[in-house]
Amino acid sequence: MSAPVAAQTAKPGWTLVIHGGAGVIERDRMTPEKEAAARAGLNAALDAGQAVLAKGGSAVDAVEAAIQVLEDDPQFNAGRGAVFTYEGTNELDAAIMDGSTRAAGAVAGVTRTRHPVSLARKVMTDSPHVMLAGKGADVFSAENGLEQADPSWFATPERKRQLDELKAKKVGWFDVDMKYGTVGAVARDAAGHVAAATSTGGVTGKRWGRVGDSPLIGAGTYADDRACAVSATGAGEFFIREGVAHEICARVRFKGETLKAAGDTVMGEVKTMGGSGGVILTGPSGEMAWSFNTPGMYRGRASAEGERVVAIYGDEK
Repeated sequence: MSAPVAAQTAKPGWTLVIHGGAGVIERDRMTPEKEAAARAGLNAALDAGQAVLAKGGSAVDAVEAAIQVLEDDPQFNAGRGAVFTYEGTNELDAAIMDGSTRAAGAVAGVTRTRHPVSLARKVMTDSPHVMLAGKGADVFSAENGLEQADPSWFATPERKRQLDELKAKKVGWFDVDMKYGTVGAVARDAAGHVAAATSTGGVTGKRWGRVGDSPLIGAGTYADDRACAVSATGAGEFFIREGVAHEICARVRFKGETLKAAGDTVMGEVKTMGGSGGVILTGPSGEMAWSFNTPGMYRGRASAEGERVVAIYGDEK
């Protein structure tokens, strides 16, 4: 007897995958308190995104909600807890993309918006542009009523310590702490649409208005209902050169690769170039994956089917 038509045509429910950065994240370098706090932060972000998706909300709403939680958590390099520039300021970057229309918004070098991901979304929905930067982005934020914060809100003693260490040792940008605490989220909603968002403070000691991959559509952030949604974290210059997020989606769309296979291949190419980091992925089929070439990555995933995973180290599933 054949299965009911409804069962044959049923689509997978929602999916949500998040990250809080990748890098040299190893058990012997992590205190129990820090590990517990990181897992709690990831779980809180999953809760926020899941609350949206479980009610039938959009993937765009879900990734924004998840990112806002991580931007307020000082453990991660986004929003409050962002790393310092060489000059001792916090400059924030973010991007968001709707896979159903490929509409996108991004900001770089903003200094007063509490939730940069929400400013990126406002650029997407309420401006004719895709990306705004610096003072202009700050003005646009205030004019559009986004929640503002004094620059001191973003600063934390630990991030200041990291900057002081970099200056004292006279080491390179990628040599201090080696944890790219960028945050990201990708989701598939009940309607089958995908979205991606990424938010970061960049790298410790960045100078001259440096912008990494996170706010660049196709590098650190990309979403396309025809393929997948991707958010990246890592050594941004290499992700830009590889066009990581779009490259993964292209392999899925044109070669029919699984998300995991496409992610692993592209991250392998990044490693060959000399870069490190990771990506999270989900697709319209409900597939979820992540791939990273570092010892660890703060990450988590959840689905309508009840799956729930939060992980940090490389040997965790």
